[in-house]
Amino acid sequence: METTIYNQKGESAGKIKVPESVFGVNWNADLVHQVMTAMLGNERTPVAHTKTRGEVSGGGKKPWQQKGTGRARHGSTRSPIWVGGGIAHGPRKDKNYSRKINRKASTQALYVVLSRKFRDGEILFVDNLTFATPKAKDAKAVISSFSKIKGFEKLATKPKNAALFTINNKYPELTKSFGNFGNVAIEELRNINPLSILNHKYIIITDPKESLMALEAKKK
Repeated sequence: METTIYNQKGESAGKIKVPESVFGVNWNADLVHQVMTAMLGNERTPVAHTKTRGEVSGGGKKPWQQKGTGRARHGSTRSPIWVGGGIAHGPRKDKNYSRKINRKASTQALYVVLSRKFRDGEILFVDNLTFATPKAKDAKAVISSFSKIKGFEKLATKPKNAALFTINNKYPELTKSFGNFGNVAIEELRNINPLSILNHKYIIITDPKESLMALEAKKK
């Protein structure tokens, strides 16, 4: 499998072979759904919390006698049918939504979504992306250049989650330059996962040779 590499100006800079084991995997909806659901659950922090009838105050005395009043029978004002009573089957913050994700399953799901993005023409390989000093002006020029590439026109106009730039090492100049753009994210390649990829329209992979080696090493 072969694809085009582009430079920082959006011009073609040659070709590169991409591993079929990473970018040629068949779509597996069940695996992706399983991993995505587990990841979203692991990120979830329950906040909503209701009290049961055993936790609300009051209700120690029977409201009225069982018979003879003509009214319905009640044993406590803490019952869920009373105003101020406990909540039946309400949300509880002590519920644990986290799930275990096997490393092999997570890695395979990553390859599946990368392959889907690659087939859809939504992955761009850039030979090198560096800035001498942090400048939003330079970052805007890069986005404008990449949006002129066929298939990446929405990069400059999509208001949210337009692109995810992957880098191999921490580059403060790069991170700060794109910091003012709410539709673009910068993330180290070793930290990408199926969730971060599917949350963005385009994936921009910098330093392709080193990045491809790192992606292949994930399955070992």
